[in-house]
Amino acid sequence: MERGLDALETIADYQFGRGAGAALFDGSVEIRRTSSGRPQQVLVDGERVVSYGTDGRFTLGAAGGRRLQRTLDPPAYRVIVGDDSEPFVRDGKNVFAKFVREVDLVVRPGDEVLVEHYDGDLLAVGRAELSADAMRDFETGMAVSVREGVPGDQ
Repeated sequence: MERGLDALETIADYQFGRGAGAALFDGSVEIRRTSSGRPQQVLVDGERVVSYGTDGRFTLGAAGGRRLQRTLDPPAYRVIVGDDSEPFVRDGKNVFAKFVREVDLVVRPGDEVLVEHYDGDLLAVGRAELSADAMRDFETGMAVSVREGVPGDQ
């Protein structure tokens, strides 16, 4: 199925909220496609912002996370952690429930999320493994499967 930039922006707005598509795809966009023509990777200004899954949803790259962080009002799609987790999460390690300080109340398992330090620094992007309620209540278990950590000088 042929998907142009307008369709991808609409999907981003649906998945992350109004304005997400314009924020994610602002710049020089390159859509890399599979041999069948389905979008697979979307690069903007040479950086991978998202991948387009076979389920019709985006998975974020660090560049996409930075763009969404600037656009979405907190606490949208955010999982907040403290000092004890920061170096590990930046290094691409997963976030465990006992270290979650705050979380957007609408986060569901499978949602793409931004992992932030409580001071606002983006640490990583990944997939929520627990609901927001479970992240706040549980003392054990993986809260976010981190896909890509964000080095400290970004």
